[in-house]
Amino acid sequence: MNDMNWLAIYPEILLLAMGCVVALVDLWVTDEQRRPTYWLTQLTLLIVAGLHFSYFDAGLTTYAMQGMVVADPMGHLLAGFACIATLIAMVYARPYAGVREMLKGELFILSLFALLGINVMLSANNFLVVYLGLELMSLSLYALVALRRDHAVSTEAAMKYFVLGALASGFLLYGLSMMYGATGSLSIPEVFDVISKGIPNKSVLVFGVVFVVAGLAFKLGAAPFHMWVPDVYQGAPTAVTLLIGGAPKLAAFAITMRLLVEGMIGMAADWQQMMVVLSVLSLLVGNLAAIAQSNLKRMLAYSTIANMGFMLLAMTAGVVNESTKWGNNAYSSAMFYVITYVLTTLGTFGMVILLSRQGHEAEEIKDLAGLAKRSPWFALVMTLFMFSLAGVPPTVGFYAKLAVLQALVTTNVQAYLYLAVFAVVISLVGAFYYLRVVKVMFFDEPTDTAAIAAPGDVRVVMSLNGAAMLVFGVLPGGLMAWCAHAIMKTLST
Repeated sequence: MNDMNWLAIYPEILLLAMGCVVALVDLWVTDEQRRPTYWLTQLTLLIVAGLHFSYFDAGLTTYAMQGMVVADPMGHLLAGFACIATLIAMVYARPYAGVREMLKGELFILSLFALLGINVMLSANNFLVVYLGLELMSLSLYALVALRRDHAVSTEAAMKYFVLGALASGFLLYGLSMMYGATGSLSIPEVFDVISKGIPNKSVLVFGVVFVVAGLAFKLGAAPFHMWVPDVYQGAPTAVTLLIGGAPKLAAFAITMRLLVEGMIGMAADWQQMMVVLSVLSLLVGNLAAIAQSNLKRMLAYSTIANMGFMLLAMTAGVVNESTKWGNNAYSSAMFYVITYVLTTLGTFGMVILLSRQGHEAEEIKDLAGLAKRSPWFALVMTLFMFSLAGVPPTVGFYAKLAVLQALVTTNVQAYLYLAVFAVVISLVGAFYYLRVVKVMFFDEPTDTAAIAAPGDVRVVMSLNGAAMLVFGVLPGGLMAWCAHAIMKTLST
């Protein structure tokens, strides 16, 4: 192990430096559209994404800072997609922010620092680094939610997010402190070694695992720790909702893998039961509550809860024996699911932003009425997003759900078979509220006949985003192979 291998954290150093450069450049920007700040931010995201994908392609695992940071294929792949997700979010957000007095340097700077926190979490190999990255990301997102200072609903959402986020951080920190007390180490590999050699204090470790899983469930938005998701998604400016619903989900998955699989796999029998309960409750609460929603952002928030429940199902399927082929397949299926879900949710909230205009937020499902008559192309793209979330072939959502179900069934454990059947049934129930949106777009009369004005870059990115739903659905092998390679290389080191 080379403790001074700065190559391991070079992308994070570059992201921090460029965040500071963007902040300084913005001081001298007089353009109301913030073009220099915007393009410098996008260039930074492209460079950092390229670095992460190139390091992933090399397939190496390196360490830095006395082993507190690890740069491995899983971290690089997720960090690359996190940068792409933030870049897409900036494209969608810019026109929306421009007419709502949000197009300020703070939007870009806080987004970069939130991404820096995500990158730190993705490369964490120590409990303290996990918490450092988590707080950097969370504090940046709290500030972004409150960016419209004079907007009462956004301010209320920011307060709720801050209070409940602080509670979640407290849960996680308390759990990590108990793990430290029981194992005598903050290093994730050393915690794994201590647990694998024999549990020194089982009761303390179990309590620690309980608090850690509760804190992770808060960050994932899994039931019954989901109460912040609908209120924050609805109350935050849609551009910020897009940022919250995107890249942070990749970070939440990564720290779940780092803490539970890489560090506490020896306690799998304890946290596996919690994961099963969280996934079942999330699927039930998310899908059933979404049916009753008339607000599109709130419906998508409950959809997020349900989708995180589906992802957690895959996490439970790999914990019986992490060294088996199907175990790694379960984790790679969960990784594939969360990446494709983020790509899908970027498009759905991007469409909400696209349909909004000055003085009007297109947040209600009825605001999509007659979209097929106003813009057949955007109606088709939105249909692809809805079909993907519902799991309708040939979209990527179908293959993602199929991969998770396959991971459950191939374990040859009867309880997992029942879970797979339950997931299929509840997904069929949940398909109703996605198809309702499609029905409203194609069969209801439009309440607004104004032409949909969208900048060229938004049209291009939205179209590519929609096309990705089909491309990854018809040809999922490449991305799935990336995920399998990342998981195999990461867990074998």
